[in-house]
Amino acid sequence: MEITELASEDVVTVYLDESILEVAETLREERVGSAVVLDSNDDVLGVVTDRDLVVYGQQFVDSLATTTVNDILSMGVLSVGPDESVLGLTELMREEGVRRVPVVEDGEILGIVTLDDVIVGLAEDLESPELENLAAVIEAESPRGRSGPDDDR
Repeated sequence: MEITELASEDVVTVYLDESILEVAETLREERVGSAVVLDSNDDVLGVVTDRDLVVYGQQFVDSLATTTVNDILSMGVLSVGPDESVLGLTELMREEGVRRVPVVEDGEILGIVTLDDVIVGLAEDLESPELENLAAVIEAESPRGRSGPDDDR
């Protein structure tokens, strides 16, 4: 299984100077839990998550409109290339304590791989009923897989 097979090519991005209110709105509109953070040159700086907004952003509750991603983003770019092995990816995720990793080649974002993507991919490869059940739960609970308050359902 290749990383590019697991990666979602539909990557939501935000810029370092966007306010955390703008980022929260983007995550809500796109129905995702994270966005890749770019600088003004479109270079990848990291990933900001809905959890980051809550845990780290709460200290800025009185200035949400003026607090930027830069104020809450952990420094240090973490990404993999398209040739990275799934084992290498999962080791990196474990060592760094992350669940989402951008796939980047020559400065261009090719996609993003999440822990959920890895589990779903392994379930397909291993043909394990237990993993297939887990993958079905993940897919049903995926922000893009369920309806939201703005849907007609």
